[in-house]
Amino acid sequence: MILKIFTQPDCPKCPPAKALARQLITSNLQLTTELFDVATVDGMAEGAFYQVMSTPTVLLTDNEGKVVGEWRGKSPSKEEILSKL
Repeated sequence: MILKIFTQPDCPKCPPAKALARQLITSNLQLTTELFDVATVDGMAEGAFYQVMSTPTVLLTDNEGKVVGEWRGKSPSKEEILSKL
């Protein structure tokens, strides 16, 4: 499973999503965490692929890229993510 977190520097709702990313990266889960800044070209391209229209957007995908969980415009709790694994 891959957790994709889309944020931008001036987003007031993004700090909890960034903190969630740091928390999940340091845990021993079978989960890859990827953080994208939509203010960059790479982040914007990945965001366009997943139709990210607001930040933060958190997507949980399987290894083929199919979205199995999504939170748009808000940051989920760690428990919400773990319930989808």
